[in-house]
Amino acid sequence: SGWVNPDHNEPVGVINERYKKYASAGFKGILFEADSQKHFEEAKRNGLEAHRWNWTMNNGAAKLLKEHPEWYAISRSGKSCATNPPYVDYYRWLCPSKPEVLNFLMEEANTILSKNYIDGLHLDYIRFSDVILPLNLWSNYKLVQQTELPDYDFCYCKICRDKYQAQTGKDPLQLAYPDAQVSWRTFRYRAINDVVNSLATVAKSHRKKITAAVFPTPEIARRIVRQDWTNWNLDAVFPMIYHKFYQEEATWIGEAVEEGVHFLNNKFPLYAGLYLPDFDNNMDELEMAIHLAIKNKAAGVSLFGNIDDKVLATLKKASNG
Repeated sequence: SGWVNPDHNEPVGVINERYKKYASAGFKGILFEADSQKHFEEAKRNGLEAHRWNWTMNNGAAKLLKEHPEWYAISRSGKSCATNPPYVDYYRWLCPSKPEVLNFLMEEANTILSKNYIDGLHLDYIRFSDVILPLNLWSNYKLVQQTELPDYDFCYCKICRDKYQAQTGKDPLQLAYPDAQVSWRTFRYRAINDVVNSLATVAKSHRKKITAAVFPTPEIARRIVRQDWTNWNLDAVFPMIYHKFYQEEATWIGEAVEEGVHFLNNKFPLYAGLYLPDFDNNMDELEMAIHLAIKNKAAGVSLFGNIDDKVLATLKKASNG
């Protein structure tokens, strides 16, 4: 499958031609970053599944920020994502513990899945903010994140603190070493798990699929973004195994797939997410990565980046070989 942002102004003929090429190269579906009936229908006309790729916990919509600043996550240093987003301006994280946030997300999912031309919901940014960034980004932000720094550690709003205190008798703000407190870590995994599994019930009620883009391995996902994706009730998962973000070689893609598949234990299929710019136009390396993913029991791959004719030819070659 591929992650794609649809161009609303493209003529139907051009769109149809592209998705016909995708289908003949071995694509099974498209994850669309915006709603476009025209694109979805042309994809489906060519036998592809058309899913709506949706930013979930990270939502910087001006209307939402203005009407519900209290829905946003608060860092250990007391800063709200509504007013002080971490790292970059578009990092506006909602708090998963608030019932109003869950209701909002369930209504959003319901609206998307009510459309008959949409085959499924694809969750992205379904996590907390990165408490630790992927290694390759440390230098970009002039940070060394060998510990969990207070500005990037979420969420310490009143609701999260009260809920955790009710369970453990401790206020997370009073913990000597919050990054080492297993129950506090688990509390946050479960907060996101509950959101995902609630959204899964919405998808089920529409008899449609729910999938998610997640961090590359179960271990990395839990450690750096509090994402416990092997415990989600999905139809498939798309780990973003973007090797250069972690300063790894393309061979690591096979290892990451192996780890994910092992911990999923046949619960649902895994599609290895490959980041095309990381391959620097080296089609032999891309072909090797696809083979490694499949050899390690991925159900397939998902591509992010510029899907040109060379990439399509490589995909076709890999799926035939």
